[in-house]
Amino acid sequence: MLALLLGLASPVVWSASTPAPIFVLNSQDASISVIDPGLWKERKRIPTGKEPHHMYLTPDEKSLVVANALSDSLLFLDPKTAEVQRTVTGILDPYQLRFSPDMKWFVTVANRLNHVDIYRWDGSTLTLAKRIATGKTPSHLWIDSKSTVVYASMQDSDELVVVDLLTQTLKWRGKTGPMPADVFGTPDDKFLLVGLTGGEGVEVYDLTGPAPKLVNTLKTGKGAHAFRSAGDKRHVFVSNRVANTISKIDYVGMTVVDRFPAPSGPDCMDLSADGRYLYVASRWAGKLSVIDTQTRKVVRQVKVGKSPHGVWTLDHAPR
Repeated sequence: MLALLLGLASPVVWSASTPAPIFVLNSQDASISVIDPGLWKERKRIPTGKEPHHMYLTPDEKSLVVANALSDSLLFLDPKTAEVQRTVTGILDPYQLRFSPDMKWFVTVANRLNHVDIYRWDGSTLTLAKRIATGKTPSHLWIDSKSTVVYASMQDSDELVVVDLLTQTLKWRGKTGPMPADVFGTPDDKFLLVGLTGGEGVEVYDLTGPAPKLVNTLKTGKGAHAFRSAGDKRHVFVSNRVANTISKIDYVGMTVVDRFPAPSGPDCMDLSADGRYLYVASRWAGKLSVIDTQTRKVVRQVKVGKSPHGVWTLDHAPR
């Protein structure tokens, strides 16, 4: 039985006219910076468990779930007010996380413990269905639109792993390029993009056959790492952490169509509701950078904690 502990952080006063906060996870500070996008300042810093890296919204959009990898816990926050709702313990090494589109499953990867965990989700409670041993250093997840298949990258064994979600069994594994990180599936479930943090681009896998098949590698820049959909069902952004750029990919034509400068090790991103501004974790500078995709310039930066990683806001473009 998972222990539930009430969060004790004091509330942030957020008026109805104030845009929803931007959350930035500070992985080395064990905290979350709460950014007011009206004032462009940090309004609050919330303690978390050790090494928060990624976050994900619950299907009902009432909670933002923060995965604390080294504390083996999940922190639930109100995405509108930044109030702490609860902490769920007993989740082993949750590095990256994702809910299935049908809202029945919750999946995590254990970056240091080398497994994928599949939980049943009833809207409030998590029940472990299966723990699946994988390759070395599981990194990122994608679940197909039918909620039947999980794709997971293995950062240090250079592999892509495919799990049947309904039977919770490993159905395929194959080699990738160096240090695969984030994975992104096209809305039609025909292609999977894999960012190569140890390489200079993004691998493209055809998913229409019995097993994923590598069909292309798009050169984006050194350290291709994290994806964020542009919300138009045609384009996706990828951060190139070593090159200090963000590339825009047309996944219909499978071409790189634009590139933006992004300072100091760009990592995770979110996109403003109008699709114009990218909110980017500048990991080596300890800042949130805001990039105007029309002018291709950094228009502001906000100081946050050490090693900022995950970025999220409720006022976002479609994912």
